[in-house]
Amino acid sequence: MNAAVSIPTGTSRFRRNDYDVTNTVQVSSTDSVKAAVTALFQDEWPAVSTEQIARTFDTLDALFSGRLPGFHGVDTVYHDRQHTLDVTLAAARLMVGYERTIAPEARLGGDRALMGLVTAAFHDAGYVREIGDPMPNGARYTSSHVSRSARLLERFLPAVGLQDWASIAGRIVHYTGYEVPFKDIQAPDERDHRIGYLVGTADLIAQMADRCYLEKCRDRLYPEFVLAGVATGRNAEGYVDTRYGSGLDLLRKTPIFVETMRRDRLDGAFQGAYHYLEALFEGRNPYIEAIDQHMAFLRKILRSGNFGLLRRNPPVFTRDPDPLPGVRQLVVSHIKGVWSET
Repeated sequence: MNAAVSIPTGTSRFRRNDYDVTNTVQVSSTDSVKAAVTALFQDEWPAVSTEQIARTFDTLDALFSGRLPGFHGVDTVYHDRQHTLDVTLAAARLMVGYERTIAPEARLGGDRALMGLVTAAFHDAGYVREIGDPMPNGARYTSSHVSRSARLLERFLPAVGLQDWASIAGRIVHYTGYEVPFKDIQAPDERDHRIGYLVGTADLIAQMADRCYLEKCRDRLYPEFVLAGVATGRNAEGYVDTRYGSGLDLLRKTPIFVETMRRDRLDGAFQGAYHYLEALFEGRNPYIEAIDQHMAFLRKILRSGNFGLLRRNPPVFTRDPDPLPGVRQLVVSHIKGVWSET
């Protein structure tokens, strides 16, 4: 069929907090994203097993909800289930857009695309703590979560009949992080790197296009940075080093972050892969449009100092239906601990 995806009229005005940029897929719902991704794959790669796609999403849902034996479930309030599902949908769209744009000899093929889908789905699985883990929250693994995700990918891919792709997925997932320089990521085929570019792109554009991105940076990403020791910690000389003094301070620095990611990763290392979405959206790119709207609004707020304009309070999709009070207590305890060290 290869039909373009239509964008509902008025999407930007009436978009719901836990829906994708087209306001058509509920990205807090595993079943909704599973159905949307399955439809995309069936249209582009009809030979791909829908059972393998279903098993991927069912395992992901069990992992994040705490129903997978040996794991607590997701407890990070920014990198929650909605974030992962949003990224997975964006990655599927990017892969389909790539396949419809690129020359036949460079196309991914169904098996490689399925490997890319699983990589996107488990790219943040490393935040999930295992039973017996002494860490109080998965955010403590911020600096190592991609390597942890790689190990989980290598365990899970054989379970869905993709054992031959396990080591490749464990490498290219590092295109979503900062632990391994991109130049050091090795894969046997250039198309494997292309998957990495597409998944890395999806990770960035899905979160930055989230309808509540600005509020989530202030209220949820900042606490994760505190618990990770990124916001406030002790430097090598033993002095308190504060990178982000508050959620508002993080917001003030967000435009520079977005500009840097667009220059260095989206248009740089990932070679403008986000443009492949235009094959699905009649030449438009709803993700980039949403990001541009967010940044224009944030600049308006920063000029006026009226942070009260950020009023959205979307639900969090973790194992705990109300995780924020507990996370706030952990944040206060961490900050007190940093300042009380002698």
